[in-house]
Amino acid sequence: SLCAGGAPSLSYQELKDLKKTSVLHIDVRERWEIDRFGKIPESINIPLGELVEALQMDPMEFEEQYNRKMPSKSDPVVFSCKAGTRSKQALSFAMSLGFS
Repeated sequence: SLCAGGAPSLSYQELKDLKKTSVLHIDVRERWEIDRFGKIPESINIPLGELVEALQMDPMEFEEQYNRKMPSKSDPVVFSCKAGTRSKQALSFAMSLGFS
């Protein structure tokens, strides 16, 4: 559920606990940021500029490109970035596409 102020924020520990379940973690930083600052284990990188297109892909094409099963509109998804601005935008994009 979302609070009126926008997206709920997660601590790193909450994210680690969530990763024990079937949550899909999408890191929306740019590829150069991943290269420079590192990747969070088990996350997939879909830069914010590609996200809307990625979430509308054919599921087979998504899996081919990102090596992960495409989330359904009701699957748990967590977005992350460096400061939180892009992940909030990512959440808005996903919700506008019908993701809950």
